[in-house]
Amino acid sequence: MLLNELKPGDWVIVKDDGVSREGSVVRVSTEEGEVCVDNGVQEFWYRPDQVKGIPLTEAQLMRLGFEKMDNESGRGVKYGKGPFRVLVAAADNFSRSEIWYREDRRQYDRQIMVNELQNIHLQMTKVPLVH
Repeated sequence: MLLNELKPGDWVIVKDDGVSREGSVVRVSTEEGEVCVDNGVQEFWYRPDQVKGIPLTEAQLMRLGFEKMDNESGRGVKYGKGPFRVLVAAADNFSRSEIWYREDRRQYDRQIMVNELQNIHLQMTKVPLVH
């Protein structure tokens, strides 16, 4: 994972002594080339090769406070949080997505990670998306 893709509050998976744990980014040090993550047990500094993204799924959207919405078009499944929307092919298929907020609409032809959605949400709404 690239350090410039991470921001405080982003949710990631860290490898800690062979154990994978979800955690929240606390700080990023480009000088040291490490990221400080609160892994649920402690805050610890990790190298980028010890940090992975969490694939975006329906369960992750629910953890972030999204609701499943009626989709008038009948194509795919739509999730919303306020005026922010995520549209995917199916509840179990996040291989492509369309994300929009007001007039800003973006399409992704790959499964995005939770931290990417958090950063997209921040760019579009100027409001952090936290668990």
